[in-house]
Amino acid sequence: MEGVLAEALLSQSRDPRALLGALCRGEASAERVETLRFLLQRLEDKEARSGGGGGALPEAAREVAAEYLVPLLRNLRGRPAGSPDPGLPPRHRRRVLRAAGAALRSCARLARGPQLATALAEEALRDLLAGWRAPGTEAAVEVLAAVGPCLRPRDDGPLLERVAGAAVSLALGGGGDGDEAGPAEDTAALVAGRLLPVLVQCGGAALRAVWGGLVAPGTSPGPGHVEAKLLVLSALAEKLLPEPGGDRAPGTREPGPDARRCWRFWRTVQAGLGHADALTRKRARYLLQRAVEVSAELGANCTCGPQEGNGPSLFWWSEKKKDELLKFWENYILIMETLEGNQIHVIKPVLPKLNNLFEYAVSEENAYWLFHPSWHMCIYKRMFDSENKILTKEGVIHFLELYETKILPFSPEFSEFVIGPLMDALSESSLYSRSSGQPIGSCSPLGLKLQKFLVAYISLLPEEKKSSFLLKFIRKMTSRHWCAVPILFLSKALANVPRYKALGIDGLLALRDVIHCTMITHQILLRGAAQCYLLQTAMNLLDVEKVSLSDVSTFLMSLRQEESLGRGTSLWTELCDWLHVNESYFKPSPLCSSIGLQKTSLNAYVKNLVQEYVKSSAWEMGENCFMPDWFEAKLVSLMVLLAVDVEGMKTQYSGKQRTENVLRIFLDPLLDVLMKFGTNAYMPLLKTDRCLQLLLKLLHTCRLKGSCAQEDEVFTVLQNFVMSTTESISEFILRRLTTNELNRVSDLDRCHLYLMVLTELINLHLKVGWKRGNPIWRVISLLKNASIQHLQEIDSGQEPTLGSQIQRVVSMAALAMVCEAIDQKPELQLDSLHAGPMESFLSSLQLNQTLQKPHAEEQSSYAHRSECSSVLEESSSSQGWGKIVAQYIHDQWVCLSFLLKKYHTLIPTTGSEILEPFLPAVQMPARTLQSALEALTVLSSDQVLPVFHCMKVLVPKLLTSSESLCIESFDMAWKIISSLSNTQLIFWPNLKAFVQFVFDNKVLSIAAKIKGQAYFKIKEIMYKIIEMSAVKTGVFNTLISYCCQSWILSTSNVSQGSLSSAKNYSELILEACTFGTVFRRDQRLIQDVQTFIENLGHDCAANTVTENTKREDHYVRICAIKFLCLLDGSNMSHKLFMEDLAIKLLDKDELVSKSKRRYYVNSLQHRVKNRIWQALLVLFPRLDQNFLNGIIDRIFQAGFINNQASIKYFIEWIIILILHKFPQFLPKFWDCFSYGEENLKTSICTFLAVLSHLDIITQNIPEKKLTLKQALVVVLQWCFSHNFSVRLYALVALKKLWTMCKELHVEEFDALTPVIESSLHQVESMHGAGNAKKNWQHIQEHFFFATFHPLKDYCLETIFYILPRLSGLIEDEWITIDKFIRFTDVPLDAGFQWYLSQTQLSKLKPGDWSQQDIGANLVEADNRAEWTDVQKKIIPWNSRVPELDLELLFQDRAARLGKSISRLIVVASLIDKPTNLGGLCRTCEVFGASVLVVGSLQCISDKQFQYLSVSAEQWLPLVEVKPPQLTAYLQQKKTEGYTIIGVEQTARSLDLTQYCFPEKSLLLLGNEREGIPANLIQQLDVCVEIPQQGIIRSLNVHVSGALLIWEYTRQQLLSHGDTKP
Repeated sequence: MEGVLAEALLSQSRDPRALLGALCRGEASAERVETLRFLLQRLEDKEARSGGGGGALPEAAREVAAEYLVPLLRNLRGRPAGSPDPGLPPRHRRRVLRAAGAALRSCARLARGPQLATALAEEALRDLLAGWRAPGTEAAVEVLAAVGPCLRPRDDGPLLERVAGAAVSLALGGGGDGDEAGPAEDTAALVAGRLLPVLVQCGGAALRAVWGGLVAPGTSPGPGHVEAKLLVLSALAEKLLPEPGGDRAPGTREPGPDARRCWRFWRTVQAGLGHADALTRKRARYLLQRAVEVSAELGANCTCGPQEGNGPSLFWWSEKKKDELLKFWENYILIMETLEGNQIHVIKPVLPKLNNLFEYAVSEENAYWLFHPSWHMCIYKRMFDSENKILTKEGVIHFLELYETKILPFSPEFSEFVIGPLMDALSESSLYSRSSGQPIGSCSPLGLKLQKFLVAYISLLPEEKKSSFLLKFIRKMTSRHWCAVPILFLSKALANVPRYKALGIDGLLALRDVIHCTMITHQILLRGAAQCYLLQTAMNLLDVEKVSLSDVSTFLMSLRQEESLGRGTSLWTELCDWLHVNESYFKPSPLCSSIGLQKTSLNAYVKNLVQEYVKSSAWEMGENCFMPDWFEAKLVSLMVLLAVDVEGMKTQYSGKQRTENVLRIFLDPLLDVLMKFGTNAYMPLLKTDRCLQLLLKLLHTCRLKGSCAQEDEVFTVLQNFVMSTTESISEFILRRLTTNELNRVSDLDRCHLYLMVLTELINLHLKVGWKRGNPIWRVISLLKNASIQHLQEIDSGQEPTLGSQIQRVVSMAALAMVCEAIDQKPELQLDSLHAGPMESFLSSLQLNQTLQKPHAEEQSSYAHRSECSSVLEESSSSQGWGKIVAQYIHDQWVCLSFLLKKYHTLIPTTGSEILEPFLPAVQMPARTLQSALEALTVLSSDQVLPVFHCMKVLVPKLLTSSESLCIESFDMAWKIISSLSNTQLIFWPNLKAFVQFVFDNKVLSIAAKIKGQAYFKIKEIMYKIIEMSAVKTGVFNTLISYCCQSWILSTSNVSQGSLSSAKNYSELILEACTFGTVFRRDQRLIQDVQTFIENLGHDCAANTVTENTKREDHYVRICAIKFLCLLDGSNMSHKLFMEDLAIKLLDKDELVSKSKRRYYVNSLQHRVKNRIWQALLVLFPRLDQNFLNGIIDRIFQAGFINNQASIKYFIEWIIILILHKFPQFLPKFWDCFSYGEENLKTSICTFLAVLSHLDIITQNIPEKKLTLKQALVVVLQWCFSHNFSVRLYALVALKKLWTMCKELHVEEFDALTPVIESSLHQVESMHGAGNAKKNWQHIQEHFFFATFHPLKDYCLETIFYILPRLSGLIEDEWITIDKFIRFTDVPLDAGFQWYLSQTQLSKLKPGDWSQQDIGANLVEADNRAEWTDVQKKIIPWNSRVPELDLELLFQDRAARLGKSISRLIVVASLIDKPTNLGGLCRTCEVFGASVLVVGSLQCISDKQFQYLSVSAEQWLPLVEVKPPQLTAYLQQKKTEGYTIIGVEQTARSLDLTQYCFPEKSLLLLGNEREGIPANLIQQLDVCVEIPQQGIIRSLNVHVSGALLIWEYTRQQLLSHGDTKP
């Protein structure tokens, strides 16, 4: 049309110049410019045909270019490329630009000279050099693309080079960031797509310039630049790769670049293969594929070496190995393309080809890489970066398994990949989850493979590379914030590396940094286990000759002794052994070198360490210094105890005397100083501080022991040493605390230190036996009196000074320590129960009184006199005055708590005040409780514990008389607790104290008795705690544990009425019995790994030193169940409590059933119902007949509800137990079978399963015949049910009942013998490969009918572990019996022997048969996990039929069954997979196809075929036609009048929705991979395709066939009028 238009214009005007001028006038629209382009191109064609003419046309062309097109392009340069133009839409602007550019090309050619083209190119180049941000870039690209072909390669070579360089620079600059990325990428795409292909066509200088710009060094390797470079390379691939055949005529063309020989090209391709952008990856694959194709076509050898060194080539080609190379690259590209699908079921079958790549890539003979390993790393990186975490895990596991079967040569790239992408992938916690079927507590498969890989890989590394690799590996572990699970398994893998001297001081520092990384996690056990493994790593890999003992001791300080390195653990012993073996090889430490020791021994190092620690420096002589840091004391104490235990290893028989001698050698300097404390008043203050710190740390570290501390010789000797210094230390502390020597803010830390030391001394003396004459007794008495005196003097009303206020805080703290010591140790009672001076003083304290802040002038004067640098001041020393006041008030309440506990009997319970109380705080409780509420508003959350303790004593006394005040205390305390939900260190002690005072047994009893607002407030708080436990595991544990313990204690003290309070709060036990959240995947992973660590036992030191908090959700139910086990059915209060709980459990079951009629397996509803029936089973033995008579109907009714398998088992079990114990309920049980089949549906299976255990039920019935007769009558009628599952259950019950009849020799049943024997014989003698026989075998082998014994298996293990496991319940619901035993908060009951199963049930594995709720889906009858819907097929019991013609046989059989047969033939001879054939067979039979044609009749014996066909092959004619015979078969069917229809996408395919099937149709289905072969497509009458809306190109062949078969059937039904309303 364009040519016609141009010819029409030229025919109207013989003067082209005038015509061009006319077009150049007017508005520059796209249509006008395009018309001008058409006309110029037509003139150019005519000029070329005529061989040139006059000079008018060239001149006209130059005028059009200069006066119209160039100004037009300049006007379009107003904005940069890609930016919005308010005057012209982008699409319209681009259209004008391209038309103008094409017109310029024609002008340049018509001008008959290079001048115009060169001028235009020069001007456009200036715009191009300005960059993509400059206006006119897009226009410049269009101009250069237009005039480039008009430039002369030789004469304009320099210009072409400059244009090419600018274009490449602009194209590679497209990797912009942020808001600039879009316009920059648009410009780069324009240059790469429009300009560069034109330039390289010029060859020569332009091509060399382009290639030089692409491979120039120094370009950024970022993702954006890789994307831009691959865009250019893919656009120029045909010019950058050699042309096949181009070298056969030498001299015909200048040779171009060969990208295959450039390592930068291949590195860019590899970077693109792992790029995040799918299009970039596709371009990289295209370049790789083109390079391989070109190499194969050229047939010449080619090599591209690596960037540096003599490693394997990045790419090479050899004609001799062409087949192997093609196979390698074909597999490689196939894998990369398959990974784009991101679907694991598609990718997994291709992964074996990855193993083949390694076989091709490695020369086993020479142990050398034939292909550069970076190619393999690209595949793994692509898998690691996948959004599909399952694919990532598959890739990581595949990589880690490499060294299990292969020995790969060393490669630096391989090591870099391990430290880089592999470790990045390993940081994902979800990869470490257990595999399905793995037991709880087993090691993560990935963790195990990681361990094996690291050991194997490091063992194969060259010796000179091991140290650097390990150091890089450890440093990589510090480069990011790792979650608890990955850092644990990485540490474990490192710990298992065999001993090798690889790490020096740098490695030790890196390991210390890794330990610091573990501290960010909140999982204490995992954190401690990781520290243990990292210490083992240090011991295995450290080169002791490169580190000193000083370095080692500093490293050990990074470990938390309370989490990992506890004394007496296996890790401590291992460390001592390592020190013992290596102590003479350590590098001399600076400390030993300074005193002239050339050879370092552990004893010498520790001895000098203590001496240097105790020694005081000149700068420490001042009295105003801040207290030193604890770090050095911890270090010295740790090394002293390690040295002592190492010394103990040196002799086989270590005795107390030797231990004493060694300890004395080390501690003599410390003991000498401590002995002088009481007499040397001028000892430097910092020296005394450090000595007391070391003393405390020695005692604390020595106690952190896995075994019993009392049997430890070291602790005993240390205890004796400390006790020998008691008098000196206690005198010193007494002087410091009572003589106004502590008068600065910094002294408050010293006060805390002194009181801790004093507490330790008291504990030591109590341990060996308290004697009234020992010095500590006198010191406590004097300290108490002096503190009271100080507090009374300061209250005299004088103006407070800083020193007096600090002394007041010190005195109150000392008094609080004395009170706490007396409260915890009754032996310290200094006075009788009569109120003494201390009690009178404490009772008269003005509670919550704030300390007046001293004047600022005085504070500044104290600050001026301070001699120590503020750098030494710790945060605790620089606390504000408010914090000091809070500590003072806290200590007041500690003292008051002691007073209230001691004199709780004097607290009045009525609201009346005592006129002259001698202990006001005790005898005026309402005022004291009000003060406690005020204290809660003043104190910080970490200081409220003593207030809670006071409330615990006060609230029971005031609940009756001052209920509103008590409720206010509940509310305020709960407000504090709820605000602490994320504060780990202080939350749990506060929660425990809160629970103890709100849920105190006395409070619960009084609140329930008066039934006031407090009662409902307590229940409200109870539910709030349960709600909080859903987000914070362990909260409910604290509540239920305390309540059960207090109720058990009251039960043991009072025989009757002891559970009266518990009865009013039975909802608590109800919620506990059914408690448990559905964990998120990450929470379940943490629990699995914690269980794995716990199962390691003492092999992991973290288990020894870390307290098991028992905060798992399981322990809530365990506590409640163990509490129920302790109840006595003969105790009336216990009996009433259990009956009330049983009714509430049944109510909750009904509520859950009504809330969601149909629930899924392992859903929250399923779990709650499961827990309800578990609790009812536990309660059953204690329920009597009268109570059961009231609930038996509800239990039976529960059997009719659609329940999951596990719940049905529990209901059946409890019905069996009830009928066994109380046969009087049998008539009600028989009534359950009279509801009618439609109402019962498959729920009748529950009651038939009960009948299968009639032998247990009738044990207590003297006359069993009547019961047995009734059971037979019931079962026989259900043996003829049309429901397949019901028939099976009835037959199982019938078989068991008939066995009982034979054993009892019941003659009355002789008349039924033929019927029953025939039925049982018929079902036993079923033949064939159908599912009926299999199902009969499976149900007989099922544990509930074959192994389970309702009486012998009645135990906690069966209820909570074995039955949930066998019934397919998720592992979160399995509670092992070990957990019941480990939970010691509630004691074991007297019947402990019934905790464990006595039968073989515990050894069984989950079987193939499980019950299912009715109607969840229409499921397959052969699905062994689900039995729900009615199978409307008749099992052919009698299979003896005469051998007739196959099709006649099936037609006759179908006719007798009332089944219609169509005229459809389905040909599946091209299909290979048995699963597809089995599914098609079933589909054809369902829809009445006449014949199914298969390639081989052997397929029907395949198990996969049978699994999907579900015996359809017995009801459908199958004909064998092999693929080579198909042509003849199709031609024969054509002669019979059949239309041959192919399911294939072709150019002439018809839409399935538009096609009308003939009655005689033959449907030909293609192969799964290749479809219908070309030779058979010629035989088709028509091709039909299924309309698609998605992206995936094809459907599964079985699905495609099923769709067409149904469409054929639907059309035939409509044509015959067989549709149903």
